[in-house]
Amino acid sequence: MANSKPLREQLVKLLEGGQAHVTFEAAVKGIPAALRRKRPKGAEHSPWEIVEHMRIAQWDILEFSRDAKHVSPEWPTEYWPKTKEPPNDKAWTKSIRAFSADLEAMCKLVAADSTDLYAAIPHGDGQTILREALLLADHNAYHIGQLVLVRRLLGAWK
Repeated sequence: MANSKPLREQLVKLLEGGQAHVTFEAAVKGIPAALRRKRPKGAEHSPWEIVEHMRIAQWDILEFSRDAKHVSPEWPTEYWPKTKEPPNDKAWTKSIRAFSADLEAMCKLVAADSTDLYAAIPHGDGQTILREALLLADHNAYHIGQLVLVRRLLGAWK
């Protein structure tokens, strides 16, 4: 792809966030363990549910983008954790680390000159890497905003 570097750079910035909204790292930083399972009045999800949903959905988008043998979870039940609270602190940390690792992997896929952003993904039904990157950025931005709102309602946001 001739001169795709500016597009790739902008997509990576969009995926990483922080331009029009807070980053994932900022949104999860310092959430007290006792509040990770709380659903504030009027909110449908706890911080744990939002973070784990983001991790699962991002993993699915990444794996679909790069693995023809990938089987997506069943929608919607397998895209959300079974409980409103993390089983333990390790599960919380593991989810955040996995999210960050998968985000980095998607950024590398998008940034690679060998990735054709416009070509249809062979095992898909018309999707492209460009479309999957935009979908992921949109999904993450939505849920980061949701997480910040839930934190505000719980009194745990600056």
